[in-house]
Amino acid sequence: MKDILRTLNTCNMKNMMVIILFAAISFCSNSQSSAGNKANSAWLVSRNDSAMIISSRHYANFCASCHWDDLSWFSGRKWKFGFSEQDIYKSIEVGYSDFGMPGYADTLTADEMKNLSKYIYHKLELGKMEKEGLRQKEGFYVTENLNIRPDTVIKGLNVPWGMAFLPDGDMLVNEREGKMLRFRNGTLVTEIKGLPEIHADGQGGLMDIRLHPDYASNGWIYFAYTGRNARTPEGWNTSIMRARLKDNTLVEKQLLFEAIPSLTSNYHFGCKITFDGKGHLFFGVGERGTMMKVMDLTNDWGKIHRLNEDGSIPKDNPYVNTPGARPSIWSYGHRNPQGLVISPFDGILWESEHGPKGGDELNLIEPGKNYGWPEITFGINYNGKIISPDTAKAGMEQPVTYWIPSFAPCGMTFVTSDKYKNWKGNILMGSLRFRNLVRVELSGRKVKHQEVLLNNIGRMRNVEMSPDGSIYVAVESPGMIIKLIPVNK
Repeated sequence: MKDILRTLNTCNMKNMMVIILFAAISFCSNSQSSAGNKANSAWLVSRNDSAMIISSRHYANFCASCHWDDLSWFSGRKWKFGFSEQDIYKSIEVGYSDFGMPGYADTLTADEMKNLSKYIYHKLELGKMEKEGLRQKEGFYVTENLNIRPDTVIKGLNVPWGMAFLPDGDMLVNEREGKMLRFRNGTLVTEIKGLPEIHADGQGGLMDIRLHPDYASNGWIYFAYTGRNARTPEGWNTSIMRARLKDNTLVEKQLLFEAIPSLTSNYHFGCKITFDGKGHLFFGVGERGTMMKVMDLTNDWGKIHRLNEDGSIPKDNPYVNTPGARPSIWSYGHRNPQGLVISPFDGILWESEHGPKGGDELNLIEPGKNYGWPEITFGINYNGKIISPDTAKAGMEQPVTYWIPSFAPCGMTFVTSDKYKNWKGNILMGSLRFRNLVRVELSGRKVKHQEVLLNNIGRMRNVEMSPDGSIYVAVESPGMIIKLIPVNK
């Protein structure tokens, strides 16, 4: 319990320490050796409180949605240009297009970029010296309709992307870095062998995993990953494969889908998988930063796709008879689908997707519909520039709801178990940015109410219902799987 209940009480103190640190540094002599003290800057820039407060606001406004409010995203990351203040400045100035980060030279002044790079650098250095935050006493979370105790069942993970529950009670966990792990009662049994070549970089890697609805009879396991395509070898894209498990090795592997064309960008791959119980699987492919090209039906970017369970194309797909169109397309105009689930109550397909800066969406997905990205959006670009002046257009679908600021929804499931009776029929979604869980109450096809749960446990990557009716959440930073246990007061 104490491994996951963290407090936010240290956040304000951290910000004050950053400002104090800058004030102290401003009185240091420029002749001091930088080799002996990394905190010394090569630049003479403003270090007064107002400059740092402005920089913290710039960080919150332009950076935090992708790099997290506490900057912990940077931990263990490779830096494109390096880690000095000058290097960070260069990253801010020119961006990193392969990962979807624009340059800010047209948005911020040179002094603003210098101060922002200094803010980032010194806050990261300060973070190295801080002890881990205080922990709350063991207990449970009081929510509106249900009290919950999160129990850590698996520790020591990195970025757990997908979870699947085998009939014998074991759990398969997909790590984004390209590992499929088998756990029994929270203990690692083995790493599954026989995976295909996986391009694990940026947001790509090994993603969702699903058992066939009739797994007990046919043994098929479906999983998504970032792979190379022989038809377009320069780059990589989302792939779907199925296989059977024998002696902890994947056998009888069948490649069902390869998104084309491939690209060298390392972001917006999708990919969640869901079954409709009628012989079909659905999955989402992100737009890979291609913007308007998602409106083109001759590519797979920014689309929800529908296949038969054996990978063949259903004859009633909406564009199966459209010349040049990719026949697996079910809907289009999506940015980066990160949640996809068929309602077990009425069979409706629901999808959540990341907007840019603002404009995350919850959508009802219907065949042949255009969901508008990037011609309509409630968000703006990360550097503050307008992507589109329009939030609605004829022939384009509106989201059921949208969020500003973005909370980066990831993973989505319907609560179906009587163990969580007061949540039954609700949608649960993880939040990457705000490190919590979001509960959504529906009234028909409309959102009736929302509640934020389990603040600051970690970046919630996925949420699933197990066969015994329990809710499990995959968390990164720290990497773990937690089980939500209802508590009677």
